Amino acid sequence: MSPEIIEVKYALDTFYFLVCGALVMWMAAGFTMLEAGLVRSKNTTEILTKNVALFAISCTMYLLMGYVIMYGGSEGGFLPDAWFGNGISNATAEEVLASNGDTYYSGASDFFFQVVFVATAMSIVSGAVAERMKLWAFLAFAVVMTGFIYPMQGMWKWGGGFLDAAGFQDFAGSGVVHMCGAAAALAGVILLGARKGKYTADGRVNAIPGANMPLAAIGMFILWMGWFGFNGGSELKVSDIGEANAVADIFVNTNAAACGGLIAALIVAHLVFGKADLTMAVNGALAGLVAITAEPLNWGGIGATLIGAAGGTLVVFSVITLDKFKIDDPVGAISVHGVVGIWGLLAVCLSGNEDATLIGQLTGIGVIFAWTFITSFIAWFIIKQVMGIRVGEQEEYEGVDASECGIEAYPEFNSAK
Repeated sequence: MSPEIIEVKYALDTFYFLVCGALVMWMAAGFTMLEAGLVRSKNTTEILTKNVALFAISCTMYLLMGYVIMYGGSEGGFLPDAWFGNGISNATAEEVLASNGDTYYSGASDFFFQVVFVATAMSIVSGAVAERMKLWAFLAFAVVMTGFIYPMQGMWKWGGGFLDAAGFQDFAGSGVVHMCGAAAALAGVILLGARKGKYTADGRVNAIPGANMPLAAIGMFILWMGWFGFNGGSELKVSDIGEANAVADIFVNTNAAACGGLIAALIVAHLVFGKADLTMAVNGALAGLVAITAEPLNWGGIGATLIGAAGGTLVVFSVITLDKFKIDDPVGAISVHGVVGIWGLLAVCLSGNEDATLIGQLTGIGVIFAWTFITSFIAWFIIKQVMGIRVGEQEEYEGVDASECGIEAYPEFNSAK
């Protein structure tokens, strides 16, 4: 391969990686809008503050230690070779040319792509604990989650650790990102408890509608768009015919799965509730996206649609089931990212991926869930003992905007609490 071609391919793949990273970064806006739409107006500013702050904290902690933990070595092992340092290293021009095309993107572009993934995992947590958690307790947990908990389990798969050696398959993160975030959220929700008035003493579930359905729908579409970078960027390169075709197939399958999830959730919700539930449709689309993320390449469009539809169906019944157990998740994050994340990982075995085995997938699911849930529960518990994690009853009634931020998102509606 000529030096000129190597240079062009390196520049193209690096640029593609960066653009996909920017698309994934835009998912932070999607989570922010989705969650702001699905909480009550009196809690909007606080959920916005959590989302903008968690992104900055995630990026900083991953720079300080998360990236080097996740990709610092330990081939087939349990522990990283290093705990601190940014680990970012660009190859020189001479090294790129000498690799004859095997080094096909810059180290900094890889870091940028990975850092927006860790922010995505943390964003999953914010919606599940909304409307009753202390802001600073949440941000304290974000430090631990993004600097230690997420990178460790990420290293076990994507960093070449023992899960990768065991044959666990997770192309773009149904488990490493989505189930991980959901497991951390579940631990927090269990310790936190339900919102006041969500469940009655006789077991009834009171719906607590969000304040802004247009924002929720916009948030869904932003996430949908960002997912093309999430899955498409995970192919890592685009600079030859085979890779370009693979990226195009991933885009098509990702879109098809979202469509299947939305349609299925809308239909199932209508059959169950007698109404076309927008929140279920929104979560159905996201469930389809989560389901396809573990293996977005080895499906045809119809197969991807069906995998997404199964995720959309599953999320409706998961939300209902969690409510029966009084697990209060205002935005359905645990169902979308956790329950459907598990489905996506198992579905890899149906995809034609020759490296996928049921034992390997179950091992990955069990290890990632157990690690994240246990370590998160410990972290949440320590934070609870040190500073508390839940606002007072009066503060919850008045809304956490007033007590935590001192700014109302909709001041003209402050009487409608």
